[in-house]
Amino acid sequence: MNEPVATAGPVPGRPEDERLRIGPTFGYGFQHVLTMYGGIIAPPLIVGSAAGLTPAEIGTLVAASLFMGGLATILQTLGIPFFGSQLPLVQGVSFAGVSTMIAIVGGGGGIQSVFGAVIVASAVGLLITPFFAQIIRFFPPVVTGVVITTIGLTLMPVAANWAMGGNAEAPGYGSVSNIGLAGLTFLIVILLSKVGSGTVSRLSILLAIVIGTLVALLTGQADFAGVGEGPIAAFPDFLGFGAPTFQVAAIISMLIVILVTLTETTADIIAVGEIVDTKVDRKRIADGLRADMASSVVSPFFGSFTQSAFAQNVGLVAITGIKSRFVVSAGGAILVVLGLLPVLGRVVAAVPTPVLGGAGVVLFGSVAASGIRTLAKVDYSNSMNLIIVAASISFGMIPIAKPDFYDQFPEWFGVIFHSGISSAALMAILLNILFNHIKVGTPKNPSVFAAGTDRGTSAVEDDDLEDLEDDGVLNKSNRRRPPSSTEATPPTDPAAP
Repeated sequence: MNEPVATAGPVPGRPEDERLRIGPTFGYGFQHVLTMYGGIIAPPLIVGSAAGLTPAEIGTLVAASLFMGGLATILQTLGIPFFGSQLPLVQGVSFAGVSTMIAIVGGGGGIQSVFGAVIVASAVGLLITPFFAQIIRFFPPVVTGVVITTIGLTLMPVAANWAMGGNAEAPGYGSVSNIGLAGLTFLIVILLSKVGSGTVSRLSILLAIVIGTLVALLTGQADFAGVGEGPIAAFPDFLGFGAPTFQVAAIISMLIVILVTLTETTADIIAVGEIVDTKVDRKRIADGLRADMASSVVSPFFGSFTQSAFAQNVGLVAITGIKSRFVVSAGGAILVVLGLLPVLGRVVAAVPTPVLGGAGVVLFGSVAASGIRTLAKVDYSNSMNLIIVAASISFGMIPIAKPDFYDQFPEWFGVIFHSGISSAALMAILLNILFNHIKVGTPKNPSVFAAGTDRGTSAVEDDDLEDLEDDGVLNKSNRRRPPSSTEATPPTDPAAP
């Protein structure tokens, strides 16, 4: 499915308004669903497990996430006045809030407190969307890169716990069979990623989960007995988990996540606009952000969480060359249908946790890698950005390395800072303002950090390697040494060849 398909009629003025025939429209739409499926089911699985929900309840969370992701996608792509960018963007539950929601659940608020925090924080996000263009300068790559990297790193304990069995009280937790099944799933992901087919490679995580589950069935490590308990098809219940509760600390913590989500979605709107080669202005960005936040406000009432654009689907638009927003709308319709099948959610919830752990190592690692890629765009020519990255990531890792670090602090403080994402984001935002926006008092060369990390001019050269292989002695005296930045460069003779 990588070649553009002939359209059903004349193409409108904007590339994203192109309409394909009904078959290719839903075919390419289904490809979008497969590309993001592993990502959209992971957050409800993680949060539901942390909240101590039953497999049936986790299945309900999964179904609700599919349903609301589909509606959010349709709103974003088709649009109504003031809501929706009308660009080919797939929406789904954002990974950005997972660690924060786990911290809220761990603070004793339960899943209801998570829902309440998402509602209020998203409502605030909806109110500030017209002005977000003015404050987005406080979220440059040095901030967003730190946050995205931290998201991936803070989820690694979740993957490790899944690989061990998911329940420390259950027999066999941490057994060789559990970790072996996780390792097999991980290996399948790697092998499928290596396969020449681009489609298979992009679906490697989803396919590995399926294959790993089949292996678990053969070895008696999977139990799907509960899948048949409950309706096959049903509309998501309104307030099915009870009325949301509202805790100030949880709301503040989630508001930080919302600011990061707004930044990510802004970047995705700009990126897909460039891929599609269409005009993206401030109004279009604001309309897209409003669709994000409106969907996030409504989602908790039906058992789902914050909604955000999926970056991997932006990449899929670039790979396939299919720019039509109606293709993505068809994908949203497919998600809605899947969300009306709670039996599918129960199937997902019944997947053995070691299988999810093996796939999660790669899935969560890819989130961290995405953050590292963002950090690669940062200018480290002075030490300020380096200190921001170093201090923020380290600060964010404290509650991960030592979960009881803030146990003696007030409960509201712990709810905010037990989340590595909240900790890293707060530190990155404050340090970025202190170092990059408040210039008063900052010396020109404030520390030695920057010089120590710029290895561009001091890297091991090919000649060095040859010397080491020949006689083990570096012989730089016979090589021409480039002038340092403190040495005067001889003037160039214009007449020289």
